[in-house]
Amino acid sequence: MSASSHQCCIVGGGPAGMMLGLLLARAGVKTLVLEKHGDFLRDFRGDTIHPSTLEVMWDLGLLDAFLKLPHQKVQRFNAQFGDTMFTLADFSHLPVHGRYIAMMPQWDFLSFLAAEAAKYPTFTLMMDTDAEALIEEHGRVVGVRAQTSEGERLFRADLVVGADGRHSRLRDASGLVVDELGAPMDVFWFRLSRKDSDTDETVGRFDNGAVFVMLNRGAYWQCAYVIPKGAADTIRTAGLDAFRATVVRRAPFLGDRVQELATWDDAKLLSVSVDRMRTWWRAGLLFIGDAAHAMSPIGGIGINLAVQDAVATANILATLLRDASVTDADLAAVQARRERPTRLTQQAQVFLQNRVIAPALAGSADTPFKPPLVVRLLAAFPPLRRIPARLMGLGVQPEHVKSPKA
Repeated sequence: MSASSHQCCIVGGGPAGMMLGLLLARAGVKTLVLEKHGDFLRDFRGDTIHPSTLEVMWDLGLLDAFLKLPHQKVQRFNAQFGDTMFTLADFSHLPVHGRYIAMMPQWDFLSFLAAEAAKYPTFTLMMDTDAEALIEEHGRVVGVRAQTSEGERLFRADLVVGADGRHSRLRDASGLVVDELGAPMDVFWFRLSRKDSDTDETVGRFDNGAVFVMLNRGAYWQCAYVIPKGAADTIRTAGLDAFRATVVRRAPFLGDRVQELATWDDAKLLSVSVDRMRTWWRAGLLFIGDAAHAMSPIGGIGINLAVQDAVATANILATLLRDASVTDADLAAVQARRERPTRLTQQAQVFLQNRVIAPALAGSADTPFKPPLVVRLLAAFPPLRRIPARLMGLGVQPEHVKSPKA
């Protein structure tokens, strides 16, 4: 069994892991990223790059190159409640360089970060490498054991960062406590072709009995059909024809292509969970992104909160990792920096789940849907739309990249 040593070993090549890998390598930290898949070409569904992340790319001097990748711009978020369309968020007033959400396949985003990180001699990315267990010595995490295409290997590091997502194996192995905050919904994700005659808008529709979101991805619509928690088996039992009919009822213009849902394999189920670790670290080990706090898909905020975690982590730890002087207090400082925005964001998501989505899903389809008070206020007073735009676009506490010499 071969072994290698690094200053930081990041497990998970998602947005948090790849951004942290880039930032640490840029700061001269000997960094290893382990990704269990062989490539980034997967249907992530969460493909929204918010203004906060675009601003990070600006900080890095990469925004112009990044925006050369295919993407669609969403400057306003609209939602239809019953028969009335509302603008809920207008990003055009944000004090940043990218005043919109960039809809971009996550594999393009991750590949771009990997290519930029590879320009630094201190960066290593290993694909097809599945970290299975923590290595501990005298109560401290000193590395991970992983399966590679060439067999089992040990990767030792001064710090292990768990960025392996909401189903984190490292988190399970750590013994740290996770609090479940609950979610009243699950989501069927699927895609349907898009025609030039279709609307350009990214929209959500709220009716009694259903919530349906359509994201404009250029050549296709990325669709999210929100259902009550645990209702997937009942919907599947009713049959695919019945499901297609409910989709057309929410978006009649899709009637000529809904047959593209050929089997249930075309509708992937996302079991929604919202949770948060009480403590994000142990000696030699830190969790960030979805591994530390799984987010609801509401607002597409999860990716961008994970990127903010990565920026804060690099800002606090890069110099310390270079000098091999990271302490438990430094790991606690990362959590202290990011826990407040995480808590406030999750509280807002849970509020929307309970006050907007759950009532919609519980309502009778035969009863007209009445928009919630907060939606009516946004419609009556347009300047108020800047508030959800700020929260969705920049978050509670946006982070900025420090100089690599800091």
